[in-house]
Amino acid sequence: MWQKNLPPNSCLCPPLGSHDSFSFYIDEASPVGPEQPETVQNFVSVFGTVAKKLMRKWLATQTMNFTSQLEAGIRFFDLRISTKPRDPDNELYFAHGLFSATVREGLEQISSFLSAHAKEVVFLDFNHFYGVQNLHHEKLVAMLKEVFGEKLCPVVFAQEVTLKYLWEKEYQVLVFYHHPMALEVPFLWPGQMMPAPWANTTDPEKLVQFLQASVTDRRRKGTFFVSQVVLTPKASTVMKGVASGLRETITERALPGMMQWIRSQRPGENGINIITADFVELGEFISAVISLNYHHLNEDEDDDAT
Repeated sequence: MWQKNLPPNSCLCPPLGSHDSFSFYIDEASPVGPEQPETVQNFVSVFGTVAKKLMRKWLATQTMNFTSQLEAGIRFFDLRISTKPRDPDNELYFAHGLFSATVREGLEQISSFLSAHAKEVVFLDFNHFYGVQNLHHEKLVAMLKEVFGEKLCPVVFAQEVTLKYLWEKEYQVLVFYHHPMALEVPFLWPGQMMPAPWANTTDPEKLVQFLQASVTDRRRKGTFFVSQVVLTPKASTVMKGVASGLRETITERALPGMMQWIRSQRPGENGINIITADFVELGEFISAVISLNYHHLNEDEDDDAT
C-alpha cells in the first residue's frame, strides 16, 4: 500500500490506473455487446465460439482482477457499463465487446480492499454506458450507496482533494460519472472533471507525441486529467496478429518507449495527473508511476529549502 506512506497534504497525483480495468474476465458465453458494429455481430453469428475466442485476445487489456490490481497499486479504474439484451433482471455488467463480471461483483471487491486499508483512495471512472436507461442509472447509484456508503466523497473543487482532507473525513472513493445523472447526485463527480483524451493510434511515436501535446496543452483548472498510455489496434493490425492478440502484437513491443515517456514526466497542475495503461503488470509501469509521487514531494522540499 503506497498512498498511506505519503504526507497528508499530498495531492492525489499521479495515481496509476488500468485501461478497461474489468477486462481481465471476458465471458465467451455471453452475447456480443450492444455497442459493437454490425460487422462484428455478423462475424460472431457465423463463427460463434471461435469468433469470441479470437475477440477475447484483443478485448482483454488486463490479466489481474480488481483485488490483485489494488494490491499491486492501481488506484484508478476505467469502467464501461452495459445491460444485456432481453435480460429480465436488468442486471448491470462491465463490458468491452463481450460481457465481463457483474458491476456489483467488481464494486464489492474494491470495497473489501478499502475496508482493510483505510488510507487508500480510489477513482472510479464510469465513462461509457451501453443500453443503459434511467432505471439502470438509478439502480447503479443505489448500488454505489449500498456498497461504499460513507466512503463516497461528495463533489468539491479538485484542488481541495488532498489526502489530509480525505483521511479526516474518511472518504476513500471518488466516482466520476459521464452522464447527466451526475448533476443530481452529490457524490457523482461530473465526467468533464475527468477528461481522458484518446490518441487512437497503433504507432508508439505518434502516441508519445499525442500524450506530450495533451499534457502541454492542459489548461483545465479544477479538473483531474488522464493520460492514456494505450495503443489502439486497427482492423489490419488485428488481421495480421489475429491469433496472438493485443498484448503480444502491440503492447509488449511498445513498452520500452512508453516507459521512457512515463519516466520523463513530472506531476503537478501543468504536468501529468493520472496515467492508465494496458496490462499494468508489464515492465515497471506500476513502480515508475508510484515513484513520480515521491519525485513531486522531493521537488516541494527543495522549494521549501530555498
